[in-house]
Parts: sequence; structure tokens; C-alpha cells
Amino acid sequence: MSFTIKEASERLGCPAHTIRFYEKEGLLPYIKRDRHGNRLFEQDHLDWIRLMTCFRATGMKISLLKQMVNLALDGDATIPQRKAILNQYKEQLFRRQNELAEALDAVNNKLAIYEEIEEGRLPSESRLLNQMEDRHNQQTKRE
Repeated sequence: MSFTIKEASERLGCPAHTIRFYEKEGLLPYIKRDRHGNRLFEQDHLDWIRLMTCFRATGMKISLLKQMVNLALDGDATIPQRKAILNQYKEQLFRRQNELAEALDAVNNKLAIYEEIEEGRLPSESRLLNQMEDRHNQQTKRE
């Protein structure tokens, strides 16, 4: 069964202009067209677009996706290269995941502090900042 770009867009929840961009960049090889020049997508194309959209959501660059597509077009002999690329990318994602987890912890800790300030269990943050400023100014005067 073939899908128009509108149908593909609706099924994927992906804007049609993104799909056109992927094709223009060479990321969607073998897209057929009808007699009017309209793109016709097969389920395999939709699966591939879904995968690329997922990779792009992680920040994967178009150039890396192009490299993966070109290697895939060269056949199964390039699977070790593709695996190496994805394993390297996976390591980058793990590092980013850890950074994001730390950032989320920092946000949660700050929210907890604000709750305690609002409930009167901690002194005002403004007061703490003023104390830090006073110490800084005193230190500057001594120097």
C-alpha cells in the first residue's frame, strides 16, 4: 500500500516539509512518484522516517544520517561500520543522559529549596545573595 506525503505526514505525526527535507537531503532513497510527480511512500519508508525522526530528536546530525544511509545502500558488508557509528553515538547519548539527569536533580533541588523558603523553613534566597554580596564587597575593599 502506498501513501501520499499528506498521509505519511499524518501517520507519522511529522510535518510534510520535514519529509520533503529528508528526501532532498538524500535520506529517503527509492521514493517513487506517481504520474503527476507526487511522492509515494511505502510502509518501509514510514518506518525509516520514524527512525530518522527519533535519531534527530536525540540531536543526531543530518551528515551522520547521510553517512548511515550511504553505508546501508552499499549493502550488508557495511554493517560493522554502521554498528561502530551507532555504538559511538550511543556513548554520546549516555553522556548527555547523565548530564540531563544531573540537571534535572539540580532543578528538583532548587524547587525544594523554594518550597522551604515559601514555608519559612529556610531564609530568603535574596537575603543569602545579599550576604554573599556583602562578603564580596568587604573582600574587595581589603584588596
